[in-house]
Amino acid sequence: MLKITGVSRRFGDVTALSEVSLDIRQGEFFALLGPSGCGKTTLLRILAGFEAPDAGTVTLDGDDLLGRPAHRRPVNLMFQSYALFPHMTVAKNVAYGLEREKLPKAEIGERVDEVLEKVGLAEMAGRRPQQLSGGQRQRVALARAIVKRPRLLLLDEPLSALDKKVRAEMQLELKRLQHEVGITFVVVTHDQEEAMSLADRIAVFSAGRVEQVDAPVTLYERPRTPFVAGFVGANNLFEGKACAGGLSSDGLGVLPGVSDLEEGTPALLAVRPERLRLSVQGEVAAADAAEAGDPVDGEDIVDAEDTADAADGGDAEDAVDGEGTVDAEDTADAADGEDTADAADGGDAEDAEDAVDGEGTVDAEDTADAADGGDAEDAEDAEDAVADGGVLRGEVVDVSFYGGISHVSVQVAGRQAPILVATQGATQVQAGSSIALTWAAEDGVLIPQ
Repeated sequence: MLKITGVSRRFGDVTALSEVSLDIRQGEFFALLGPSGCGKTTLLRILAGFEAPDAGTVTLDGDDLLGRPAHRRPVNLMFQSYALFPHMTVAKNVAYGLEREKLPKAEIGERVDEVLEKVGLAEMAGRRPQQLSGGQRQRVALARAIVKRPRLLLLDEPLSALDKKVRAEMQLELKRLQHEVGITFVVVTHDQEEAMSLADRIAVFSAGRVEQVDAPVTLYERPRTPFVAGFVGANNLFEGKACAGGLSSDGLGVLPGVSDLEEGTPALLAVRPERLRLSVQGEVAAADAAEAGDPVDGEDIVDAEDTADAADGGDAEDAVDGEGTVDAEDTADAADGEDTADAADGGDAEDAEDAVDGEGTVDAEDTADAADGGDAEDAEDAEDAVADGGVLRGEVVDVSFYGGISHVSVQVAGRQAPILVATQGATQVQAGSSIALTWAAEDGVLIPQ
């Protein structure tokens, strides 16, 4: 429907827009999102006819839009300040544009009544703007904008003057009205939450350029530039280089993530706070070791001494208590007793392979290392900042609770900024707790720097 191609606009030495190109579809609720001064309002004014670009084209249904004067464009702009006439009633404010077009009075009356009914202000048609609440004035401005039935409705920060509760209600109202009237909406906002709740698609602006255009969920889950990752919602960003397992970060090791970047490419790893799993060391990590028959010794995920007992069969209680994953009799069958011992003391590599047939829970080679102390990294690195599978260990420095979410800040060795964790509901974690953080590889997004 609306095609913007290579639009640029400069004000002296300031570049407000730099070769912006967008395609906006019929009936779409499209958001221009970005910080103040990024160029989004300048683009809106160009579409409305209040600014002329230095370069580029804008077409509506294939027809040149820039060649038409503002009052001849099938476009309406709803101002941030609403710009209602204080001396006119609600009905007269809504009818003003139709009267300027010299439509028949009967048609004006019908269209005004219809649109006031849609926005829930039919009973307030005779009031003046100063007799209305902020939310009601916003509805009057919206009714005045849509009564002319424009092909395109532009909204400049439409909800910024409302308090939080009314804003949430009007977000739903705007979305409902947009579907009902079938007009294409383009809204300018710097509020990420507002854009996410309203828009079918969002264009994120930074310094006059479009960083990314996507549906809200895609934009949130898969940011493609460092700016988008930092601006759209909260993100934990780790610096490093792309590698086979994700991101190789100095001081933190290999952090899991998904990427098609070439190995060695400088990159950022973005992980959402709600994607992080938080475990208090010595309490929650027991779940990971339960199948091995070892609770947790308070510091390590797996106790090497108990693993050795399980491997050499010397401690029947530690190895299997009758309810464990592996039956002692089955273990003897699989490893023949001698093979288990060989695996534990590292004496026979071939027997070590026999100990586990590839379908077991525990890798014999790793068990041997843990049992005989032969692999210092596997046995002792549980105390380091990073362990197997992207585990980060640190200390809680702050806990806050709002919006039904617990927000936990964790300081990790090797990283200057705290890591943010968000968990649903109230958490029992307190400042000073030693914790471990993990996340799935698919929850880590690598972004080229």
